[in-house]
Amino acid sequence: MAAASSPTKPAATGWLRVTQVRSAIGTKPKHRGTLRALGLRGIGRTNLLPDRPEIRGMLARVPHLVDVTPAENEEG
Repeated sequence: MAAASSPTKPAATGWLRVTQVRSAIGTKPKHRGTLRALGLRGIGRTNLLPDRPEIRGMLARVPHLVDVTPAENEEG
């Protein structure tokens, strides 16, 4: 069973510090929804997120609105 669950839960993931740098006003509704899903609610807001493919995919949809920097092993 452990071998089946290991691909869904990667060991030792990194963290990303995501900061909203541009306003969501005037953007597409999907972009606004993506920002909310990332936990960003306004310019200057920062959220610490795990470095996973799902998060990377969301960031790829709004690269013009956010600034992404790697974070050291921090949680919360």
